[in-house]
Amino acid sequence: MRVASDQRVGPEHRFDDLEARPLIDGARLYVAADRRSRARGLAGLQRLAPDHALLLAPCRSVQTIGMCFGLDLLWLDAAGRVIRVDLEVPPMRLRTCLQARAVIETNAGCGERFAALLAAARV
Repeated sequence: MRVASDQRVGPEHRFDDLEARPLIDGARLYVAADRRSRARGLAGLQRLAPDHALLLAPCRSVQTIGMCFGLDLLWLDAAGRVIRVDLEVPPMRLRTCLQARAVIETNAGCGERFAALLAAARV
Protein backbone atom coordinates (compact mmCIF):
# COMPACT_ATOMS: atom_id res chain seq x y z
CA MET A 1 0.00 0.00 0.00
CA ARG A 2 1.36 3.42 -0.93
CA VAL A 3 1.36 6.06 1.80
CA ALA A 4 0.14 9.56 0.96
CA SER A 5 3.09 11.83 0.16
CA ASP A 6 2.35 14.19 3.06
CA GLN A 7 2.61 11.26 5.50
CA ARG A 8 6.02 10.05 4.30
CA VAL A 9 9.01 11.31 6.18
CA GLY A 10 12.70 10.54 6.21
CA PRO A 11 15.45 10.43 3.61
CA GLU A 12 14.43 7.00 2.34
CA HIS A 13 11.39 8.65 0.72
CA ARG A 14 13.21 11.69 -0.75
CA PHE A 15 13.01 10.32 -4.30
CA ASP A 16 9.62 8.57 -4.20
CA ASP A 17 7.87 11.19 -6.33
CA LEU A 18 10.73 11.74 -8.79
CA GLU A 19 11.17 10.09 -12.16
CA ALA A 20 13.77 7.31 -11.85
CA ARG A 21 15.86 6.46 -14.91
CA PRO A 22 17.57 3.08 -14.64
CA LEU A 23 21.12 2.93 -15.97
CA ILE A 24 23.26 -0.11 -16.66
CA ASP A 25 24.92 -1.84 -13.73
CA GLY A 26 21.89 -1.26 -11.49
CA ALA A 27 22.57 2.48 -11.16
CA ARG A 28 19.62 4.82 -10.92
CA LEU A 29 19.32 8.47 -11.94
CA TYR A 30 16.55 10.44 -10.24
CA VAL A 31 15.25 13.53 -12.05
CA ALA A 32 14.48 16.72 -10.12
CA ALA A 33 12.59 18.56 -12.84
CA ASP A 34 10.42 20.96 -10.84
CA ARG A 35 11.49 23.96 -8.81
CA ARG A 36 10.75 22.40 -5.44
CA SER A 37 12.66 19.18 -6.02
CA ARG A 38 15.63 21.08 -7.51
CA ALA A 39 15.73 23.46 -4.54
CA ARG A 40 15.57 20.56 -2.11
CA GLY A 41 18.23 18.55 -3.93
CA LEU A 42 20.27 16.36 -1.62
CA ALA A 43 20.42 18.82 1.30
CA GLY A 44 19.93 17.25 4.70
CA LEU A 45 20.55 13.67 3.57
CA GLN A 46 23.16 11.82 5.61
CA ARG A 47 24.20 9.78 2.60
CA LEU A 48 23.27 8.82 -0.92
CA ALA A 49 23.43 5.24 -2.13
CA PRO A 50 26.60 4.85 -4.25
CA ASP A 51 24.54 3.67 -7.23
CA HIS A 52 22.17 6.67 -7.11
CA ALA A 53 22.49 10.17 -8.53
CA LEU A 54 20.24 13.21 -8.88
CA LEU A 55 19.74 15.08 -12.15
CA LEU A 56 18.82 18.75 -11.73
CA ALA A 57 17.35 20.12 -14.93
CA PRO A 58 17.46 22.89 -15.83
CA CYS A 59 20.42 23.94 -13.70
CA ARG A 60 23.61 25.99 -14.14
CA SER A 61 24.55 26.51 -10.51
CA VAL A 62 24.73 24.31 -7.40
CA GLN A 63 25.25 25.24 -3.76
CA THR A 64 26.16 22.62 -1.19
CA ILE A 65 24.88 24.43 1.90
CA GLY A 66 23.13 21.91 4.13
CA MET A 67 25.02 18.98 2.63
CA CYS A 68 26.39 16.31 4.94
CA PHE A 69 28.75 14.75 2.37
CA GLY A 70 30.88 15.79 -0.58
CA LEU A 71 29.62 15.64 -4.15
CA ASP A 72 30.88 14.97 -7.64
CA LEU A 73 29.08 17.22 -10.15
CA LEU A 74 28.64 16.25 -13.79
CA TRP A 75 27.64 19.26 -15.87
CA LEU A 76 25.62 18.47 -19.01
CA ASP A 77 25.07 20.45 -22.21
CA ALA A 78 21.73 20.78 -24.01
CA ALA A 79 22.28 17.40 -25.70
CA GLY A 80 22.94 15.67 -22.37
CA ARG A 81 26.69 15.26 -22.89
CA VAL A 82 29.07 15.73 -19.96
CA ILE A 83 30.97 18.96 -20.54
CA ARG A 84 32.64 19.35 -17.15
CA VAL A 85 33.14 17.34 -13.97
CA ASP A 86 33.77 18.88 -10.54
CA LEU A 87 35.14 16.23 -8.19
CA GLU A 88 35.03 16.16 -4.39
CA VAL A 89 32.99 19.35 -3.88
CA PRO A 90 32.68 19.72 -0.10
CA PRO A 91 29.69 21.14 1.81
CA MET A 92 29.26 24.92 1.99
CA ARG A 93 30.43 25.60 -1.58
CA LEU A 94 29.00 27.14 -4.75
CA ARG A 95 29.74 25.84 -8.25
CA THR A 96 28.54 27.31 -11.54
CA CYS A 97 28.87 26.23 -15.17
CA LEU A 98 27.30 28.79 -17.48
CA GLN A 99 27.52 26.49 -20.51
CA ALA A 100 25.57 23.74 -18.72
CA ARG A 101 21.87 23.10 -19.03
CA ALA A 102 21.74 20.45 -16.28
CA VAL A 103 23.88 18.86 -13.59
CA ILE A 104 24.09 15.42 -12.02
CA GLU A 105 24.93 15.26 -8.32
CA THR A 106 26.36 12.07 -6.87
CA ASN A 107 28.56 11.01 -3.97
CA ALA A 108 32.13 12.24 -4.07
CA GLY A 109 34.13 9.48 -5.70
CA CYS A 110 31.23 8.23 -7.87
CA GLY A 111 31.23 10.90 -10.60
CA GLU A 112 33.60 9.17 -13.01
CA ARG A 113 31.52 5.98 -12.81
CA PHE A 114 28.34 7.89 -13.62
CA ALA A 115 30.08 9.70 -16.49
CA ALA A 116 31.05 6.32 -17.94
CA LEU A 117 27.51 4.97 -17.44
CA LEU A 118 26.04 7.99 -19.24
CA ALA A 119 28.48 7.59 -22.11
CA ALA A 120 27.62 3.89 -22.41
CA ALA A 121 23.89 4.66 -22.38
CA ARG A 122 24.33 7.11 -25.30
CA VAL A 123 25.93 4.49 -27.57
